[in-house]
Amino acid sequence: MDNREEVREFLTSRRAKITPEQAGLPVGTRRRVPGLRRSEVAALADVSVEYYAKLERGNLAGVSPAVLEAVARALQLDDAERAHLLHLAQAADGTDTLTRPRRRTTRTWTPHRSLQWVLDAVTTGPAFVRNGRMDLLATNHLARAFYTDVYADPHNQENLARFQFLDPTARRFYPDWDLAADIAVAILRTEAGRDPHDKDLHDLVGELSTRSDAFRTRWGAHNVRHHGTGTKRFHHPAVGDLTLAYEGLEMAAEPGLTLTIYTAEPASPSDEGLRLLATWAATQAIPQHG
Repeated sequence: MDNREEVREFLTSRRAKITPEQAGLPVGTRRRVPGLRRSEVAALADVSVEYYAKLERGNLAGVSPAVLEAVARALQLDDAERAHLLHLAQAADGTDTLTRPRRRTTRTWTPHRSLQWVLDAVTTGPAFVRNGRMDLLATNHLARAFYTDVYADPHNQENLARFQFLDPTARRFYPDWDLAADIAVAILRTEAGRDPHDKDLHDLVGELSTRSDAFRTRWGAHNVRHHGTGTKRFHHPAVGDLTLAYEGLEMAAEPGLTLTIYTAEPASPSDEGLRLLATWAATQAIPQHG
C-alpha cells in the first residue's frame, strides 16, 4: 500500500464519481472519462492543470492545507474523505508520526483493569474495543456471546473483517451483508490512510484480497467513512433477529482504538432479544477475553 499509489487511486476514484452536472459545469460531448476531467478539477480548485496533475500522480508532499481544502471542495468530498485526504498528505509529508501518537494495537495489547471494569459495567448490551484493523481487543461478556460465531472459528483470529469475508456464517449473521461488507472495507481503507506503515494491516489486506473477490472489488473502490453511530441488523444463532443502535467512541488514552456499545430500543423485540442473549450467555461456557 505505497502512499503515492494510494493518493493517485483515491483522487482518481473521487474525480470519476463527480459528474459535470454535479459540479455545475456544462456536459459537452466526446467525454472520455466517467467523471470530471483533470482540467475541470484544477479550475474548480483554482490551481494549474500541471499542479493538479502532479497531485493526482500521488505527490502530496508539501501541499498546503489551503490547496488540500480547495481540492476537497472541488471533488465534493465528505467529512470522512476530507480527513482521509489529510491523512494521506501527512503520511506523504512524513508528518504523521509527529501529529499522531504511536499506538499499541498489536495482539499483545492488554486493556487497563479500569477499561475492563468499564466494559463489564455495561450489562444490557455488547461492548467491545477494536482497532482500525477490526481486531477485537477487549470485550464484555455479552459481546463475547454476541460474536460467538467470530470466536467459534480460530481462523477468524478474532478479527471482524476476516470473519466478514472469509467465514460463511457471516452472511447469516449480517442480513444486510453487502452493506456490512462496504462498511468493513471503508474502515480498513480509512485506517490505511491514517497508518500506511502498519504491517499487520498490509498483511490482512493482502490475505483478504487474495481470498475474497468481494473484498478485492470493494478495496479498489477507495471508499472511506467515519463509523461513529448508526443502526445495524443482525441474526444471532441463539436469539434470532436483532436491530441494534451503536455508538463508537474514540479512546483518548489509546489513539486509534474505538470503544463500541450496541443497544436496543427500550421495550422493543430487539431489547427482549438482548435480554435473551444475556440469559443464553449465562448458560454457556464463554471464556472472557484475554
